[in-house]
Amino acid sequence: MVADPRVVVEDGRIAAIGSRSECGIPPGARVLDYAGCMLAPAFLDIHIHGCAGRDVMEADEAGMVAISRFLGARGTGGFLATTVTAPMDATLRALERLAARMRSERAWPGAALCGIHLEGPFLSHAKRGVHPAGDLLEPSVAVFDRMMEAADGCVRLMTLAPELPGAAELARHATRRGVRVSMGHSNATALEAQRLMEAGAASATHTFNAMRALDHREPGIAGVALTEDALYAELICDGIHLDPRMVRLWWKMKGRERGILVTDAMAATGMPDGEYRLGEMTVQLAEGRATANGVLAGSVLTLDRALANLVAFTGASVENALPLVTRNPAAMLDFADANSHTHGRDLRVGQRADVVALDGEGRLRASLMAGVEQQQ
Repeated sequence: MVADPRVVVEDGRIAAIGSRSECGIPPGARVLDYAGCMLAPAFLDIHIHGCAGRDVMEADEAGMVAISRFLGARGTGGFLATTVTAPMDATLRALERLAARMRSERAWPGAALCGIHLEGPFLSHAKRGVHPAGDLLEPSVAVFDRMMEAADGCVRLMTLAPELPGAAELARHATRRGVRVSMGHSNATALEAQRLMEAGAASATHTFNAMRALDHREPGIAGVALTEDALYAELICDGIHLDPRMVRLWWKMKGRERGILVTDAMAATGMPDGEYRLGEMTVQLAEGRATANGVLAGSVLTLDRALANLVAFTGASVENALPLVTRNPAAMLDFADANSHTHGRDLRVGQRADVVALDGEGRLRASLMAGVEQQQ
């Protein structure tokens, strides 16, 4: 960590990093001064369905650009487009569109699409939330491979219910293909969760939500996620999905090494109250709550707000909380050591200048994508 830092940007990339006393200002440079702020890498959101009125499963080029711009303005530099359970033909079409955009050489104005998160169809009926019951499927290697083919190998994460027949076989297969498995939307017992972890599961999807409640005799996925040091665990820190006391419990158990903040944001994020889409479903937004038929349907959270909420709910320092939106999601996905991904790394000379300025309470004061200050 550099005290009183200065970051020099040239042609959208970091040219130098150092203290103000060591790092000079190039002639003719424009100076942006964020006095009293911490400079940090932009965030990585591994669980997001949409924002700015657009859903990733239906978004065309203009829609994906709108999502990218909105996320970039809120400090997110990379994201996994997250699907929701839908008819298979609709899912395959969405995967093809997302993969084509990801593989294209067109630049992203804000956050970059880094891969796809499959949330469905291999989920439990008992804990499906708003995922349509008629489109849920039992785990199938053949169906998974069909989705991987449509996605041109761009799937990086899959949510899977451990108790379903064939879940362990699919987890092993997906892991061999480079896809991380996260346990969620599940009524699994602790033993079933443990077995899926042994088959390769690396994380828990939005911990506590859409899973068996934590019980002193049957702790379920939540108990395994909290107590197994090797597991990462997502959390939606919006003050709606969880009581702050549960956030504090999760923070004490997972901390800066294995906690991951996510938004689970949907199209209504950044929009006024009204009706929006989540895959094939209609969702109502009212007073900050997104619901479908009275059931929570994602959130309207942004990662900058999630970070500030965590600091407020737990008393964590910004420095300790920051890995939950940078290093940890990247490490879980194995981005940190991959040459093709800089998301989640500390700021380094040569990488794209996706930088955020945060105040002492974790609130976003500025966001720069490729060195360009974004309008919030």
